[in-house]
Amino acid sequence: MTRIRQGLSQAQLALPELSDSYVSLIESGKRIPTPDVVRLLARKLGCSASYLSSGIDEDAQDRMRVIIEYAEIALQNGEASEARDRLTELLDDPDLTSLPEYARRARWAHALALESTGELEEALQEFATLTAVLSPDYDADEWIRLNIAMSRCHREKGDAARSVAVAEGAFARVTAKPGPWTDETVKLGATLVGAYLERGDLVSGRQLADRLIEHADALGSPAARMAAYWEAAIVARYQADFEQAVIYGERALALLGEAADLRNLSRLRGEYGTLMLLARPDHAERARDELQRAMREMTATAAGGIDIARCLTELGRAELATGRPRSAADHAAEALELLGTEPRPATAGALLVLGEARIRLGREQDAAEILDRATAFLRQMEPSREVAEGWFTLAELLSETGDEEHRAEAYRHALTCAGL
Repeated sequence: MTRIRQGLSQAQLALPELSDSYVSLIESGKRIPTPDVVRLLARKLGCSASYLSSGIDEDAQDRMRVIIEYAEIALQNGEASEARDRLTELLDDPDLTSLPEYARRARWAHALALESTGELEEALQEFATLTAVLSPDYDADEWIRLNIAMSRCHREKGDAARSVAVAEGAFARVTAKPGPWTDETVKLGATLVGAYLERGDLVSGRQLADRLIEHADALGSPAARMAAYWEAAIVARYQADFEQAVIYGERALALLGEAADLRNLSRLRGEYGTLMLLARPDHAERARDELQRAMREMTATAAGGIDIARCLTELGRAELATGRPRSAADHAAEALELLGTEPRPATAGALLVLGEARIRLGREQDAAEILDRATAFLRQMEPSREVAEGWFTLAELLSETGDEEHRAEAYRHALTCAGL
């Protein structure tokens, strides 16, 4: 014990601010000192308040802090695998449990790194652990960010129902409290809109998007308004109002530029390129330019493998639209390398782009094998809007290969996923 090593009695340590009996109760674990008392005792003992609370010496704390900060920087720079490995090793250190703030930071960064490397189930396990130490009553914004991340991971796994359940429950809890919304409240609502759309619930998505715009405009925050207008753009896209979708998307891009969030800017720019392909096919070259720029930005930030793979897939579509099937095939193949073999909507999308590229290159036999793989993946997925789109695209490609039997089956699956 630090007091004994320094030859101090309890009375000598306590006086004049505290009583020796109070110090005795603290040392026996019968009283928990306030932060002010901890800082007072640390100053008297010539050590840090953190050391006094945890019993972990300053050198060990510095080592852990450096590892966490290094991993956070690596994650921001897109080096997710490096961040994951460093943090995995740190989380095995038993001393970390005595430093709850360091443990929370390490686990949060580790979960984000796992998500970025496509290890979604492991990321969800880490996020679930954090639910035990984060509370909306203590730190509402941090708790909201946690629920956004969990909903996002479920959505990336193709579990639209679970994605909605997480975001919907958190959003109801946060908005039930009186008072103005925060940026994080709007972002959580935006996540819920995306989950509704993934589930195919366009009515709920549209209603909530309109509500988000109202609250975001009242806040006047660029970050909140960006999130609201972007989800409105996606809603407009699924209502086939492509021109309005582009208008909302351009507004969101301008607002995100004000917020200077490069990671989200790259994601949004990639999705804006997709909107351009849908709304203005005669501007496919411009859409391709936006997607290429998004790829450059993603590689310079902490964008995850799934985000990059999706952008590569959309870039492949742009290459097809501009008559470059060989480049489209290369982009789709690179996306598949990032996605691995787990059946998820993004993987099916990349296979469909690769299959179309093979058709355009006159390699029908290769295309048929790739479309068979896409079919097998789509059959393993829960019904969702994205899966329905995949089946529709597959049906159109199968009509080009002359496989009428499987084409009809793909259309039936598409209609079932769309709830028709």
